[in-house]
Amino acid sequence: MSYHNPVLLFESVDGLDIVQDGVYVDVTFGGGGHSKEILKRLGADGKLFAFDQDEDALKNSINDGRFTLIHENFRYVKRFLRFYGIKKVNGILADLGVSSHQFDEASRGFSTRFDADLDMRMFKGSKKNAAHIINKYSQERLADILFLYGDLRNSRALAKQIVESRNEESIQTSFQLKEALQKFLPKSKEHKILAQIFQAIRIEVNEELDALKEFLLQTEELLDVGGKLSVISYHSLEDRLVKRYVRSGLFEGEPEKDFYGNITVPFKKGKLITPSKIEIKENNRARSAKLRIATRIDG
Repeated sequence: MSYHNPVLLFESVDGLDIVQDGVYVDVTFGGGGHSKEILKRLGADGKLFAFDQDEDALKNSINDGRFTLIHENFRYVKRFLRFYGIKKVNGILADLGVSSHQFDEASRGFSTRFDADLDMRMFKGSKKNAAHIINKYSQERLADILFLYGDLRNSRALAKQIVESRNEESIQTSFQLKEALQKFLPKSKEHKILAQIFQAIRIEVNEELDALKEFLLQTEELLDVGGKLSVISYHSLEDRLVKRYVRSGLFEGEPEKDFYGNITVPFKKGKLITPSKIEIKENNRARSAKLRIATRIDG
């Protein structure tokens, strides 16, 4: 099964600063590219645990005694590592992008290119899909999602049009949604606007930002002192959360200072890394990627 070329592969794994007998976690297994690179650098006594909620990813599991693949959302990372007796790890890697496989598999409904059922579920067992959101959410809630998750300034007009269209006929496919919003899709910007709309719906379907926050909050407890957090994000909403968390341990506001004006933070942040021009040329989906690496410090 073809997934995708891992973005910032060597840079993200280099950032883990792997020790031979360490315990590592790849919380977004996908096609297994990052996991395979981690395993290459681990010694015989090292361990790698990987997470993926998408059952298609299970077909890419790696036959290696040091490797364990867990079919779960990374928002439950601490719970399932505890099940395997793991309380502390040396490094955690997350690649937050949707895989090429998910975009290219028409039936998943992630892509604007195919006329497919409005699905967009990362976990196929979830009850809430894109069609539910489009047909059942209130106009106000749709507008909020399109504005907050898609950065669409005309979100209220888009939401109003969706509601008017669905009142005439239920919107069940990607092309039906596209047709309903046609007057908002000038040829020169059609792909960009549709991508923003689909991104907003996908984030809501999968509760992506809530899951990311829950995951990040657990890394502070899971990582041993000196342990590394390596996170690749692809849009500003994700990157802002990662950036703020590794800077202050918070998602908003500023950390409290003690009597002497000192603040306690869980991480020492490293520099921002972006793909090279060569990587972007070879893999267009790398163009928006940002890698942030942080080191757990003794608070």
